[in-house]
Amino acid sequence: MFDRLPPLQTLRAFEAAGRLLSMTLAAKELHVTHGAVSRHIKTLENHLGVALFRRLTRRIVLTEAGAEFHVAVARLLGELTREAERLRAQDSVARLTISTSVSFASKWLAPRLHRLKDRHPELDIHLDVTDVNVDLNDGQVDAAVRYGSGRYRHVLAERILEETVTPVCSPAYRTKMGGLSAPASLVGCTLLHEDRMLANWEQWFALAGVDRARSGRGPAYSHGSMAIDAAIRGEGVALGRSALVADDIAAGRLIAPFPQLRLKAERGYELVYRTGNRDHPKVGALRDWLADEIRVFLTGAD
Repeated sequence: MFDRLPPLQTLRAFEAAGRLLSMTLAAKELHVTHGAVSRHIKTLENHLGVALFRRLTRRIVLTEAGAEFHVAVARLLGELTREAERLRAQDSVARLTISTSVSFASKWLAPRLHRLKDRHPELDIHLDVTDVNVDLNDGQVDAAVRYGSGRYRHVLAERILEETVTPVCSPAYRTKMGGLSAPASLVGCTLLHEDRMLANWEQWFALAGVDRARSGRGPAYSHGSMAIDAAIRGEGVALGRSALVADDIAAGRLIAPFPQLRLKAERGYELVYRTGNRDHPKVGALRDWLADEIRVFLTGAD
């Protein structure tokens, strides 16, 4: 019966092209030429005796038969991949590679990862820290925690943590600036900024009902963690993201002088992974641990 199966390379080309709806992107992902992908799909269509795609002027779309077949192919290739990984890992520790941003890694995730290791000693955990969204379909990274809007192409994303922003500074800086008893007292402070953060000082002053025409002035940093570290050193007041400043506030390195005035951040944190990896045991282990860790974090019991 297996002599009637289509060649594996044609199925891989079809799965990628059907998922990406682009032979060019499929060729890039598979590290072959556009012509090779096109030939593989034509071979598969001839083998099955049915058209899998409709070729339009600038794009391709799955036919009804192609869409049904793609679901089966994606599922079976995913199962085959997971079984191969299971066999490869029988005599070694399973590797879990997590990608996330510099600020979230240093201020939230990395200090907590030891608890994931305690819960899953069978996992060899690797943290890939970068502010570039890595390609989750090349097999090098199992999952990512991204700070964004939740809209990513060709992957699945689950919102795991919302965020607010509020001013933070060191206790010594608050004393130096006379106690900072009211939001208007920040007008005389050095304001520390995180580049490209839409929930910014101008919006916070508007929320607080303070006229602050020069809210854009002050040092700016490419990473939120750098602005927070500057605040810890007593260099000014940062508009701190709640996930990034929580541990420093708990440790007394920072204080939030107006905790009731919190501006909702424009983005949140998502767990992102390849489409076929929703039920992968490693992704499931990470998802469950993150849910428990965030529940503790939000209740303030950490």
